[in-house]
Amino acid sequence: MGRKLGDRKDGKLLRNTDSMHYIMPIMYPNRCDNEAFMNIKVDLTAAEEFLAKKNAGSPEYKYNIFQLVLTAMLKTIKQRPKMNYFVANQKMYERNELTAAFTVKKIFSDNGGEALARICAKDDDTLESIHNEIFRQVSFCRSDKKDASTESMDIVQKIPGKLLIGKVVRFLDRHGWMPASVIATDPYQCSVVLTNLGSLGLDAGYHHMTNWGTNSVFCAIGLMKKRPFYDDDGNVSMRQSLSIGLTIDERIADGYYYAKTIKLFKHLLENPELLELPLNEKVEY
Repeated sequence: MGRKLGDRKDGKLLRNTDSMHYIMPIMYPNRCDNEAFMNIKVDLTAAEEFLAKKNAGSPEYKYNIFQLVLTAMLKTIKQRPKMNYFVANQKMYERNELTAAFTVKKIFSDNGGEALARICAKDDDTLESIHNEIFRQVSFCRSDKKDASTESMDIVQKIPGKLLIGKVVRFLDRHGWMPASVIATDPYQCSVVLTNLGSLGLDAGYHHMTNWGTNSVFCAIGLMKKRPFYDDDGNVSMRQSLSIGLTIDERIADGYYYAKTIKLFKHLLENPELLELPLNEKVEY
């Protein structure tokens, strides 16, 4: 089906939403006013064994926890399609693509620059294909080349009239009319934004959303360390684990939908062999 009146170039207008989800974007037009934050703890016992097997052959680019989290998030959103909805200009849309974005530090220093990386997932993607695409993206970001969005921002920076530019670009963004070159790797135009705080020695915590763009899910990855886990009888064991903070636009779904979504996400990370299945292949959880 082609694009209909009311659709945007990045999403299809949802025309048959229930009354609550029709009214909420009108009553609460700003994404930052509608943040829901959740923190989860993931048992990494199976993930560490899985990664050891994947890296046994000493691949050029090793498999790591970040790749598992990114793949699990993409598979979760594919299986839970409301997580790929977004609100713009007081209307709700279903995003046309499944995308993930993250920043890459060129050099780990105070003066080290950052570049923007964007993964556009396909239905038949698996951990292996996403691993390869992350390698390609990270290699590009750490080269001397600039991504398309950074090049466009460098041009905009030289244009006089900052306040007027701000009003114009916000208007274009609200209506989905921003030039593709400007938002080509803009993380806030993606299904999910990920930040690997653990790589900087920080634990996962709340990260705000923005009113700019269309992003409805933000994933902050924290430290890997031993944490206590309790069984049904109250016995405790210390296991290697990962903390993850999720900030979600609460207007796109309800609490029950979010709870099942997080359950699936956690299940995929604790059973990483499922990530070798195509993103669109359903799993029981």
